[in-house]
Amino acid sequence: MAEVKLTQKDRMAVCWRHQFLQGSWNYERMQNGGWCYAMIPAIKKLYSSKEEQSAALKRHLEFYNTHPYVSAPIIGVTLALEEERANGAPVEDTAIQGVKVGMMGPLAGVGDPVFWFTVRPILGALGASMAMGGNIIGPILFFVLWNVIRMAFLWYTQEFGYNVGSEIAKDLSGGLLGKVTEIASILGMFIIGSLVQRWVSISFTPVVSTVTQAEGAYIDWANLPAGAEGIKSALEQYSALGPTGLNVEKVTTLQGNLDQLIPGFVAVLLTLLCCRLLKKNVSPIVIILCLFAVGIIGRFFNFM
Repeated sequence: MAEVKLTQKDRMAVCWRHQFLQGSWNYERMQNGGWCYAMIPAIKKLYSSKEEQSAALKRHLEFYNTHPYVSAPIIGVTLALEEERANGAPVEDTAIQGVKVGMMGPLAGVGDPVFWFTVRPILGALGASMAMGGNIIGPILFFVLWNVIRMAFLWYTQEFGYNVGSEIAKDLSGGLLGKVTEIASILGMFIIGSLVQRWVSISFTPVVSTVTQAEGAYIDWANLPAGAEGIKSALEQYSALGPTGLNVEKVTTLQGNLDQLIPGFVAVLLTLLCCRLLKKNVSPIVIILCLFAVGIIGRFFNFM
C-alpha cells in the first residue's frame, strides 16, 4: 500500500477549521466538537474506508479543553500520529488521546497570560490611544495586528507540533511517546493543583464562637473625633488592629478554623470528589447540577 501523506494544503485546511474550536462548546466534553470538525480534512485524506473514518471521528469526540490558540501544537502532534497510524505504525487510540490530554493541561496555563493578559491588552491600549486622538487607524490597527499574530501563531505552532509529532511517532518502540505524555501529564496536574485554591471557593458560615473584645482591641466608633481627625484616627487604628478591629465582638466561623488548619483543604476535597465521580463515568452535567443544588440548599439554611 502506498504511503499516505498530509500535504501543506491539508494541514492548512485543518488550521483554518481549528479557528472555530469553541464553535460547539458544551459542558460535557467542552471543545470536542470543534476539535473533531478541525480534524475532518485530515481524516478524509488519511483513511479511505467509511469504517476507519467513523472510528477516527469517534476517537476525536472524546473530552478536550484547552486555550484555543495553544491548542495548535497539540493538533499538529495529533496529525502526525494519525498519519503514522494510517501508514501502519502501532499507534493506539489511547496513545493519541493520552498525548492530547497530557498536553492540553500545561499549555492551557500558558495561553491565558500570554494572549488574554499580555498581547491583547497591549494591542488594545495602542489602538485605543490612537482612537482617542481621533485617528481612525487605531481600531483597524488593533484588528489587523491581533489577527495576524493569531493566525501566524496557529499555523507555525501547528507545523511545529506536526514535525515534532513525526519524530515521536518514529520512536514509539523507544518509549519517547510515553515519556512526553508522562512529563506533560505531571506538569498538567501540577498546574491544575495550583489553580484549585484560586478557582474553587467554599465558605462554611456557622459561627463557632463569639467573644467580646477588650477595650483597645477594636475601634471605638462612638468616641472618634469629628471630621478629618476622626477619619485619620480610624484609619490608623484599622492599620494597627486589622479587620478584627472593626467590631466589638470577634466572631469565629467554621470556615475560619478550617483555613487556620489547612487553607483550601475543603476546596481540594471537593475537587478530588469531582475527579472521582468523573472517573466513575458520572456525567459532568449531573455533577454541576448537584453542586448548584448543594449551594442553594446551603445558602437557604445558612450553613454556606
